[in-house]
Amino acid sequence: MAGLYLEEFVPGQIIRHTLTKSITESDNMLFSVMTLNPQPLHIDFDFAAKSEWGKPLVNSLFTLGLMIGISVHDTTLGTTIGNLGMTDTVFPHPLFHGDTVRVETEVKSVRPSKSKADRGIIEFEHRAYNQNDVLVAKCTRQAMMLRRPV
Repeated sequence: MAGLYLEEFVPGQIIRHTLTKSITESDNMLFSVMTLNPQPLHIDFDFAAKSEWGKPLVNSLFTLGLMIGISVHDTTLGTTIGNLGMTDTVFPHPLFHGDTVRVETEVKSVRPSKSKADRGIIEFEHRAYNQNDVLVAKCTRQAMMLRRPV
């Protein structure tokens, strides 16, 4: 498995993910349609052209999913039991079609489970940046992780 076990995470550790993604119009439209989100800022070029942005914005929930998705291979692939929550999610700068996203993850805390010896809880802070190193998204995620098998 590519994912890390609970014991392999250290508070303060920063993981710079090598996987990046350039956002296409198709990505944004497909996500918006699949999630039944008719927000014209995402799917209507004429409407978006008349907004303060002058062009369509990438759906922020796509940005959130992409940010966490990019982190999976280096952190939780096959070693997570499940997400417990996401807090403090912010989108300080918009993403647009053609922007390229890179992500880094900081381990904020690690603790063994109090009730089950085979797992523990990690708090990650994920941060996504565009190609100009502008922060476009950030969230704190709590994940239940497997401990290394004995």
